Amino acid sequence: MKQPKWAIGGSIAMATALLSTGVSMAAVKPAVLPHHNTVVMALPPQVNINWYFPIVTIPSNSLYSGWDWNMGYHNLIQLNNNGSFNWKRSIASHVGVNPAGTMFTVTMNKKWKWSNGAPVTSQNVMTTWKLIQDTSAKNAPAPWPYTGAGTGDIPSGVKSVVATGKYRFVVTLKQPANKLWFIYNGLNQLEPLPNVWLKYPTNVVKEDNWLAKAATNPNLPEYKIIDGPYRLVKAVNDQKWVFQANPHYSGHKPQVKQIIFVYEGSSTAEYAALRTGQVQFGYLPNSMWKSRAQLNSIDRLWMMYPLQYNDMLVNMNQSKTKVNTAPNGVAKLFNQLYIRQAIQLGIDQPAINKVSFNGTGIDEYTAITARPKTVFFPPGLKALYPFNPTRGKQLLVKNGWREVNGVMTKGKQQLSFTLDYASGTAAIAHQVALIQEGLAQEGIKVKLNPESFNTLIALKPDQWEMMDYGGITYGGSYPSGDGLFETPQVGLDSQGYYNPTMVKLIQASLKPGTTKQSLKALYKYLAFVGKDLPMQFVPDAPTLEEQVKSLHGVQSSFNGFTQYPSEQYWHYGK
Repeated sequence: MKQPKWAIGGSIAMATALLSTGVSMAAVKPAVLPHHNTVVMALPPQVNINWYFPIVTIPSNSLYSGWDWNMGYHNLIQLNNNGSFNWKRSIASHVGVNPAGTMFTVTMNKKWKWSNGAPVTSQNVMTTWKLIQDTSAKNAPAPWPYTGAGTGDIPSGVKSVVATGKYRFVVTLKQPANKLWFIYNGLNQLEPLPNVWLKYPTNVVKEDNWLAKAATNPNLPEYKIIDGPYRLVKAVNDQKWVFQANPHYSGHKPQVKQIIFVYEGSSTAEYAALRTGQVQFGYLPNSMWKSRAQLNSIDRLWMMYPLQYNDMLVNMNQSKTKVNTAPNGVAKLFNQLYIRQAIQLGIDQPAINKVSFNGTGIDEYTAITARPKTVFFPPGLKALYPFNPTRGKQLLVKNGWREVNGVMTKGKQQLSFTLDYASGTAAIAHQVALIQEGLAQEGIKVKLNPESFNTLIALKPDQWEMMDYGGITYGGSYPSGDGLFETPQVGLDSQGYYNPTMVKLIQASLKPGTTKQSLKALYKYLAFVGKDLPMQFVPDAPTLEEQVKSLHGVQSSFNGFTQYPSEQYWHYGK
């Protein structure tokens, strides 16, 4: 199973409602052997890549766009599967931090080169920093701002970024910070970019307008200069994205010469592509778990639990302007904690896990899951709102609501909402159907409306009431709440949530201290997330990865902590 995901900006459903898979096993053709210079990868259903530049806007910030630019642009700091730093694969060879936690001195490895032979230097970091500042500016035109703004002290918490040598630069913060947090969430946003991207250094608006257009046009000559293992050479919307190996890559030389991402209209289509050999690396849809044996002779199945969470959002956006305010007055309702509590009590996570994820999923009760096992999950944390629609209904009645014709009503108000959800994935369809059924037991009426993932994440605050888009992946970042729950409509706080207590707890988790002190503060923040419900919790599930048996190096090089593949380590063999 693979669900759509929004990415943190740290680097750069039930009985009669179950959907039929529509697969006729007898009609599926025999598998064909793949071309040994090419790997075809399936994207999640109805997911398009439509933003090709690492500095990204909020509506375009999907995990899968990140897969694209990760092929072409190498991270400043690479991470291992357990979240530790991999200096051998990083552009940075060392990060020195002063005792106060305000000055970070970065030394760069001289081996890294751009595909045109030029060295990757501190000036490339300065280009990135200038573009981040420009696209985060208050006067930045639409579709900006930059999605990383507000995460990891970038850019407002940074006093200066200065190149002190060809391969060295210093980042100075305005206030002391948790060292690990800033390296993960702030420093690693400074992914070096070729200087050709800085077109209008003295005109912020002109630069931003040009960059927004360039980010959606992968045919520009600027994209030919890369320092990553593969370059995008062809992009066809709703069809495929073709990458060719970079012969001048300074890291591990790619053995597979061509990687192709393919668009899939549905989980059924992706499964059929696996069966016929049209796809060499894909995923087993959860809806087809019982059919997994059909692929055993040609594919290898493995599970990966990434550092992420799934959720359902309720629209709490309130503003002086209509375009930034939730429609139909729902913000006033959803900003009431007891209503969010009632909704959570109506979500049957165990049933969703059983029906949608075949029991492989994990119940959620904060902004991180207990698996994969990391030091970030609060020890002993328990769910405060397990499925209990009777308790949820009592909570509504206690606050003045009465059921009229099956719908909770107070005066002229009704608890009746539209839930937009990501189409094309049976697991999400099952999930929202079960949510609809559970909330109906409390007198909360939900109308389901399927939309493509790209359509969902581009919706403005006045265009939705409830949303199930798939969830958030931390993408290798420190799982703090900055950029998530601090400021309405800034970063990934698209639901408009705000609570001053939450802000204080987030800020406390970002202050300098020992690792023990930092984790203790992080645990307090995560416990409050479980109590205050900035989003509604739904189960998280592993990705069920399928690959042809002749393709090697995929599982060993796929980073569960970041949820990014490393295609340069893949190769065919017996």
